[in-house]
Amino acid sequence: MKKMLMALSLSGALLGGSVAWAEEAVSEPTSTEVAVVETEASSTDSNLVETLPAAPEEAPAEEAAVLDTGDTAWILVSTALVLLMTIPGLALFYGGMVRKKNVLSTMAHSFVAAAVVSIAWVVVGYTLAFGEGNAFIGSLDKFMLSGITTEALSGTIPEILFVIFQMTFAIITVAIISGSIAERMKFSAFVAFIAIWVVVVYAPITHWVWGGGWLGNDGALDFAGGTVVHINSGVAGLVAAYMLGKRMGLGKESMAPHNLTLTVIGASLIWVGWFGFNGGSALGANGSAGYALVVTQVAAAAAAISWLITEKVVRGKASVLGAASGAVAGLVVITPAAGFVTVGGALAMGLIGGVVCFWGITALKRALKADDSLDAFGLHGVGGIVGAILTAFFASEFIMGDAAPTNVLSQLWVQVEGVLATIAYSAILTFIILKVIDLIIGIRVESDDERMGLDLSQHGERVE
Repeated sequence: MKKMLMALSLSGALLGGSVAWAEEAVSEPTSTEVAVVETEASSTDSNLVETLPAAPEEAPAEEAAVLDTGDTAWILVSTALVLLMTIPGLALFYGGMVRKKNVLSTMAHSFVAAAVVSIAWVVVGYTLAFGEGNAFIGSLDKFMLSGITTEALSGTIPEILFVIFQMTFAIITVAIISGSIAERMKFSAFVAFIAIWVVVVYAPITHWVWGGGWLGNDGALDFAGGTVVHINSGVAGLVAAYMLGKRMGLGKESMAPHNLTLTVIGASLIWVGWFGFNGGSALGANGSAGYALVVTQVAAAAAAISWLITEKVVRGKASVLGAASGAVAGLVVITPAAGFVTVGGALAMGLIGGVVCFWGITALKRALKADDSLDAFGLHGVGGIVGAILTAFFASEFIMGDAAPTNVLSQLWVQVEGVLATIAYSAILTFIILKVIDLIIGIRVESDDERMGLDLSQHGERVE
């Protein structure tokens, strides 16, 4: 418009000039008249310019993602810490709690989980979890990590780093299940089970929550894996325990842990590794990561204390195994909320989690009548459920800002929806997978092999 008006002004000036030139032969204007005309023209042009609307400013170009070396360094460290939780952490934690004749086979479950899941994840697990798909499953666009170059970014970190960081979550989820089936499952059946389960069960649920799926879109809060990791693995472990049946001699023979020293060392490594688990889930070296570390420590400490107090009241003594189990319970409970709650919220969640998980491995375990050998469901399943639900109550605007839930009841329903969906899907698919494997190769060792011990019967080795 401005250009159009300027063009009209210029045309007017030219036309005016033509008339003046035509009349110049008749009467030539005085200098005063010329000055007045020029002044009026100047004033008119100025008014025209002032009334013109300002030209619209160009929209700023969308900022391209930029690699942040600090964020990258932190996620590199966090990846190593999460892997430390499984090997050696969980391997030692579980290995110390079984009988001596089964220690190697139990530790082998965690070790082989790291191997099998790593391959399954890069081949197809990652793309099903984080590929662009629909509300329920990712696409196959990133099959075998296709298209992920060294320059590709996920936020401010390399996408290839995000791939392996998430791989460590898949590894420990599968390894947790082994706590429910210890001392009686065929090694070959276990390998077949985890290879299928991580693709068919873990990857889809991960997509629901973190990969752009329906639970995440509904607003479910799961900072580091309350549903994806702990409820998922705990429920799968419980189903597997039912399908395998109870260990021979349970309730008649001693099933006492053979070496609690290993268990305490394992629990300690898990506690340290959990800083990568929760802190790394901020996906950056920032205040959110720092706060996640603080609330993780507070919740673990609070749950260890509340577990010990409960155990002292119920059993008359506070055990070292109880302290280790309580700390793990607190770590599980705070996981879905680590980036959303204050220190006060973490303290409350830890205290509640320690008591409820103690109930989970005692009264609830007896009521369920399942031989959950090393309490995978009692700690991880129950702890994950408690943590997911409490997140709705303790999610804080102080930490989350405008992203905090505005209605507790609405958020509670979303959290419960996620819990129920995870339980149902994990339970049904776990049952189907194990049933198929049982029909093909069998899932439980023979009676003689179980009496001998799985170290010898499955691996040809034993601890002297």
